[in-house]
Amino acid sequence: MIDYLQFVLAPQMITGLSLGVAVVLVALGLTIIFGLLDVINMSHGEFYAVGAYLALSLGAAGISFWLLLVLVPLLMIPIGFAVERGLIQRVFNAPDRHTTTLLLTFGLGLVIEEVLAVIYGPNTQRPPTPIRGAVEVFGVMLPNYRLFLIGFGVAVMGLVALVVYRTRLGAMVRAAAYDRDMAASLGVPVALVFAGAFAFGLALAGLAGVLLAPIYSVFPTMGRDFILLAFTVVIVGGMGSIAGAVVAGLLLTQVQAVSSLFISPVWSDPIVFGIMVVMLMVRPQGLFGRLGRA
Repeated sequence: MIDYLQFVLAPQMITGLSLGVAVVLVALGLTIIFGLLDVINMSHGEFYAVGAYLALSLGAAGISFWLLLVLVPLLMIPIGFAVERGLIQRVFNAPDRHTTTLLLTFGLGLVIEEVLAVIYGPNTQRPPTPIRGAVEVFGVMLPNYRLFLIGFGVAVMGLVALVVYRTRLGAMVRAAAYDRDMAASLGVPVALVFAGAFAFGLALAGLAGVLLAPIYSVFPTMGRDFILLAFTVVIVGGMGSIAGAVVAGLLLTQVQAVSSLFISPVWSDPIVFGIMVVMLMVRPQGLFGRLGRA
């Protein structure tokens, strides 16, 4: 029993934890866009793929992985501004805003997929792992890069929470999300805040793409399955809740990782989506409710 826990369950949980950290980074961006700005961004997964391809291209040009961790999110910010200003704001005040933005971003995601396929081709690619080797912890060999991903991701989560809850910028975002007109009357540049929050969400998705590119294959449609899991995390955690996205992301990926030891891996996704369905039936607001109500 001890050997099973040490050599089978522990490595699987570490794998689930590293995936969970990356999922949380995508879900945090989705939470800001979906939960706070009330925009259903169905193209969020494709921007995660854009981040991975940017890392692949810039890495091939000789830029180090450590610089990519900063450069790719910075490159995603003007892309986010352009998408929000050029597309989202044009339909934001439509009578049926949610349906309109859903269809708009869904179409945008399809366009991004095709553009990536034209530029890079349909074949899968994978950049080299920046941190090789493994360390032994209680007799279990743990890959160094996965441990780095976990530590770095936790630091980013803490930084996001600090910005949202403890800074003037975060207060303006929450105020604009709660009552746009009132925030504007108090001098908050609502349009700029919304565009910046949208761009920040895409930057987090791009950062997740950089971190996961050395682990998982990079291909044009890689964002499809990932965004389904990210939406599940947002719904289970509670739309607009930073804490909910973190807790739900880590829990659901652990459920995936551990359940694959006992049943066929093809059932791991249905189990996770089943948890989402049960949550919607029992507690529709999610684990932690909505951040903007404060």
